[in-house]
Amino acid sequence: MFQVSGIMFLVVLVLLLAAAIFIVPMIFKNMMGKAGSQDLTGKYANDRSMKFARKYPEVNAFRMAPTFLRAGLAGSLLLTLLAFSWTTYDREVYIPDDAMELPDDLEIEPPRTAEPPPPPPPPPPPVIEEVPEEEVEEEIEFEDQTVEEETVVDEPPPPPPKKEAPPPPPPPPPPPPEPEPEEESDEIFTIVQEMPRFPGCETVPDEEKKKCAEKKMLEFIYKNIKYPTIARENGIEGMAVVSFVVEKDGSVTDPKLLRDLGGGCGKEALRIVQQMPTWTPGKQRNQPVRVQFNLPVRFKLEG
Repeated sequence: MFQVSGIMFLVVLVLLLAAAIFIVPMIFKNMMGKAGSQDLTGKYANDRSMKFARKYPEVNAFRMAPTFLRAGLAGSLLLTLLAFSWTTYDREVYIPDDAMELPDDLEIEPPRTAEPPPPPPPPPPPVIEEVPEEEVEEEIEFEDQTVEEETVVDEPPPPPPKKEAPPPPPPPPPPPPEPEPEEESDEIFTIVQEMPRFPGCETVPDEEKKKCAEKKMLEFIYKNIKYPTIARENGIEGMAVVSFVVEKDGSVTDPKLLRDLGGGCGKEALRIVQQMPTWTPGKQRNQPVRVQFNLPVRFKLEG
């Protein structure tokens, strides 16, 4: 089955409409000319019955009905065939070979994290107050404990024999210490165990996800990028570098322009980054973390 582009379909449709617009008035004008050559001012001047058509067959409009019907059917079939054969093609996206290579002379600032608040000042030393010494007079009472010869002293009964008590049971083992909950850190990493990835490669094997995600990201960038008019007119080419942070939920935040070419190229690179979908977040020790990503965007004039 042949393929029809959108331009070809539109051309055929315009030709069919033009034929309908020009052919029908020409046929009508020809029939009116024949009617003018006949004397129709008589009693059949306002008659629209079949009797009038049989009397003047040369101006009978119904004799052209089969022709118009066949022409309409042929045009409808042609349009239907063209519509089913209409093929759309994806625009080829040009991606430079060194699209992901950062320049050597680019100065990248380390990511800034939120600084912890300063510790509270130490408490003031306690004030020692001197307590005056008070003289306490104690009265000592003496008891008479003299023993005379006639005094009978009763010997105390012997103590009962002690029973040996069974040894106490060993104490239960102490419970294991509860793991301290890890505090959520706002630290921004540049390299982690699992780097963040552009979406669209979830079903790809793990060893190919990085390459697939990089390809998807480059296709998204160079398919949606628009070369600024000022840069095109002045022949500005080169690389713009944008830095952004992939958050723990995969959202893209804090886009910054590290290198600009001028002519609106930097603003266009920032616009592309701001339109990015949600990424797969990076992970450190199986925990999602914030990761800084530096993205080069190349602007090159075609031809």
